[in-house]
Amino acid sequence: MTQPGNSPLTHLRHVGFAVPDFQEAIEFYRTLWGLQVVDEDSDVVFFGTPADPEHYVLRVRKDADKRLDLIAFAANSAAEVDQLAQRLGSAGVQLVREPDTLGTPGGGYGFRFFDPDGRLIEISSNVQERPWRPLEQRESIPRKLSHVVINSTNVAATKKFYEEHLGFRLSDWLEDKMCFMRVRQDHHILAIAQGPHTSLNHVSFEMRGIDEFMRGTGRLVRGGQNLIWGPGRHSAGDNTFSYFTDPVGNVVEYTTELERIDDDAAWRPRTFISGPEQKDQWGTAGPFEPMLAAMHNDPDKGVWTPSPL
Repeated sequence: MTQPGNSPLTHLRHVGFAVPDFQEAIEFYRTLWGLQVVDEDSDVVFFGTPADPEHYVLRVRKDADKRLDLIAFAANSAAEVDQLAQRLGSAGVQLVREPDTLGTPGGGYGFRFFDPDGRLIEISSNVQERPWRPLEQRESIPRKLSHVVINSTNVAATKKFYEEHLGFRLSDWLEDKMCFMRVRQDHHILAIAQGPHTSLNHVSFEMRGIDEFMRGTGRLVRGGQNLIWGPGRHSAGDNTFSYFTDPVGNVVEYTTELERIDDDAAWRPRTFISGPEQKDQWGTAGPFEPMLAAMHNDPDKGVWTPSPL
């Protein structure tokens, strides 16, 4: 068991989608969303950003069914990967793939397992970094992958799993319906929301600053994409938000200025009440209710089923 505050994890690496509308999804993330193709095959494309050394931050795979293929987190070393895999296996967590060399772009060393909702999680180290550069002023493309939010039918149990087995720490609550979790200074790289079924809630990409965040939002709107909520600023995390849906209905977010927790010992998790001013401090985002159905998403057809890649 890993004690909260002693996580072997360092950051969120990437998220993998499986989609039936493959070419539409590829065009969306490449042309409108602003990601860069770093590797591809006939049925999978790997996207990165020139501002992040992470080899890729999103992969999109062609499949008959829409599903969340996996969520990948980084560990410091191969030794920590081995130790974590051993602890999880000893605790009865179902390992899908034992620690080994990875065959995906950037290589590395890692393993996979199911979380309590049947979601596939990958932990890896020693992934080759790509050359990177700081984004320039007004360059309105994602700087990095910020966080992922998942829906669970039992938030408390899923939260406990990530705390006890992976060392996540609680940053804040939105009532008792959504918890925000961290492993380092970023307020959250994972959040768990109460939902009617296991599914992806949304994936968030960080922009360079407020101006780039607004320019990116405007590019999507001018490109005919429906801005389903935003622009606004959350209370939990204090970050900005603009939410859209991709061609298969997954919710994706532009954000910036996510709160950082530099004094971990002094931090006391807060509970925010789900009122209009708590959802959006600015009051510019519009009604939240149309967003709820999109965030619930479709029941994930990939639960308890390993990704073929």
